[in-house]
Amino acid sequence: MKECHCSVKIKNLYVKKGGHTILHNVTLTANHGETLALIGKNGAGKTTLLKAILHSVPYSGKIEFFDSNGNKISNPKIGYVPQRLSFDSSTPITVMDLFCANSSKLPVWLGHGKKKRALELLEKVGVHTHVNSPIGRLSGGELQRVLLAFALDPRPDILILDEPVSAVDRKGISNFYSIINSMRNDYHMPVILVSHDLGHVAKYASSYALINHTVEEIGSAKELSQSAKVRETFGFDLDGGKDIWK
Repeated sequence: MKECHCSVKIKNLYVKKGGHTILHNVTLTANHGETLALIGKNGAGKTTLLKAILHSVPYSGKIEFFDSNGNKISNPKIGYVPQRLSFDSSTPITVMDLFCANSSKLPVWLGHGKKKRALELLEKVGVHTHVNSPIGRLSGGELQRVLLAFALDPRPDILILDEPVSAVDRKGISNFYSIINSMRNDYHMPVILVSHDLGHVAKYASSYALINHTVEEIGSAKELSQSAKVRETFGFDLDGGKDIWK
């Protein structure tokens, strides 16, 4: 499998809306093979930063993508997994229907090749047995893995996830992040995710960036539990209290 070795460099990023500055002077790098977790309180600008990377909000500054030789990638393929998918739970649409409609402009009945591709990706994320299941019958974890399969087609240079396990149970969370780490290692791509669960960040991420409308701190995931700034931000007692790192 060919590795993409894509890295993302963000420099002096500003996002303003309605006269308010949502993000200012954000400078970050996400290297290939790394999972960078964006942490911070609600309203700190984490999701806005993801939207800027996706070019879905206007911004000033630079967001650039580079290959392993330092050459710019002009049109990187970005896979995106949202926090949730809004739909009518009574809809009869199946996983395969949704995948095929998502992956091509051709009618579903003309897409034998894309059905094969769908099965391959759904098997990779462990939900191939639900290929003919209505999406309304999937658990939170199963649905997020289906959305992950969508994000892998076409194969991305970078994967972005916005609180992807907020509606997933504990066992499903472990399975989901195991799949993410496997994809990151197989594709050797950067993964950028937003998470409010610092225990998950410490366990599954490579590094973290504490966001409060700018980057307040960057560190390795191993350093997270020792960060006075992180504990101050989230209101944890440095000398005791609930162990949120497990």
